[in-house]
Amino acid sequence: MKKTYDVVIIGAGHNGLTAAAMLARSGRSVAVLDRRATAGGMIGGGDASLAHLIYNLSGSEIGALGLRDRLSKVDTVSLSATGDHVIVGDGGVTFADGRAHPETAEYRALVARLTKFAGLLAPLAEAPPPAFEGGMLSRSGMRELLRLGRLGLGLKFMGKADMREFLRILLSNAYDVLRDELDDGPLSGALAADAVRGSFSGPRSPGSVFSLMYRLGQGGQVYTASNGMDEVAEAYAKRATDAGAAVILNLGVQRIVVENDQVTGVVADDGTQIAARTVLSGAGPLSTATMAGIANFDAETVRRARNHRCKGTTAKVNFRLGGMPTVAGLGANHLRHRLVVAPTPDYVERSFNPAKYGEIPDHPTLEAVVTGPESAPLLSVNASHVPADLRGGWTKAARTKLSKTVLQTLAAHGVGGLEGAKSVLVASPADIQTDFGAPGGHWHHGEMGLDQILTLRPIIGMSRYRAGPDGLYLCGASAHPGGDITGAPGRNAAAQVIKDGVA
Repeated sequence: MKKTYDVVIIGAGHNGLTAAAMLARSGRSVAVLDRRATAGGMIGGGDASLAHLIYNLSGSEIGALGLRDRLSKVDTVSLSATGDHVIVGDGGVTFADGRAHPETAEYRALVARLTKFAGLLAPLAEAPPPAFEGGMLSRSGMRELLRLGRLGLGLKFMGKADMREFLRILLSNAYDVLRDELDDGPLSGALAADAVRGSFSGPRSPGSVFSLMYRLGQGGQVYTASNGMDEVAEAYAKRATDAGAAVILNLGVQRIVVENDQVTGVVADDGTQIAARTVLSGAGPLSTATMAGIANFDAETVRRARNHRCKGTTAKVNFRLGGMPTVAGLGANHLRHRLVVAPTPDYVERSFNPAKYGEIPDHPTLEAVVTGPESAPLLSVNASHVPADLRGGWTKAARTKLSKTVLQTLAAHGVGGLEGAKSVLVASPADIQTDFGAPGGHWHHGEMGLDQILTLRPIIGMSRYRAGPDGLYLCGASAHPGGDITGAPGRNAAAQVIKDGVA
């Protein structure tokens, strides 16, 4: 490891690695430091990986990572306690026994409309949020006006009916929008679960429609990797190292060095001092400010960072099974697809209620994926609405309760073969914050609410990736446009560094 780089990036998550690749290709010397033993952040680490599916990854990014032949589309199977499981995929919408679903046309029309609206907003995620730093008549200001003008034209060209519908539902809640079109069943339940996955909200919460549209930003397609999520993490790391970046694992950063309001480098956990004119942080706003020294930020920015909404509510529970599970009424060909426990939007809302009071829900909303060999598969489960600030703390008894609750909920919705299942991972949001540095244990590093997007993400004073002292930038999911596996925050942050001409 050299002692001087143009850029140091804190955190080898997929966003940090994306920024590293782009900056290294621009001719800068780049080092990425991560205290974990594997690259990829939440998407790496084998059985300890938090992510198990890929959403929102654009076709161009899939190609750039060399994953075009390594990813497979998966259907969504929304489980029902009565056995009337609903399968949503390229083949349409059917029940598990092959019967056509009576709401197929309504579902397709609703998703098509929401996907169209998401496509209108998608270009906003592909660049830093709008700003007119040089004035509206400057070259950069004119470019921003052109971007916003295209958005306005896109809205107008939708036609009067769609334009009115877009404006009507944008600030609305997912529950009302879904129930206007669909019955209260597994089909609408799966959409309700997607609208709030990873967030401290229920489908009746204002703004949850925006979260659902964000999930549909690339069409809503869900992928699984042929050789697991480690393959995706390795692809991100390889792209960075092939570009010339140094990815240094088992070494974190304890402090960002700031002198005269200018970043001058970092001090690693082992005391090594690394000089750099630019530092990109994959951590959240408060953690970044703390590493750089609170005194280097104005009081209002620090106050906002401390009030940043980032209550994590998704836990990861993995089980090693003695054989392939079964689902009553579901063919074996769908056991490795995306299994969702969200039988109704009302169920999802009730799942959220206990989290408000620091309690584990008795009936959580779940997303499960089966991976690994049939002789000893891994059942990977994301449990929604599990609070970070659990009443009584995350004791061994609390972890055992969560594990048993997940198994009981799966069994109640027809999943068999769980006898003798052994927990190989119980990661609460509190664990996720500690192990991965995610603010509040939040999978998106902060709520994706309307008060924390665009120039408000993560907070006023740290938007457009600049984080206070000259040369300090945010590049993680707390920055615009937010979470999921997209690489967009890292790519946009690197573009801002290049535009600013630093390093």
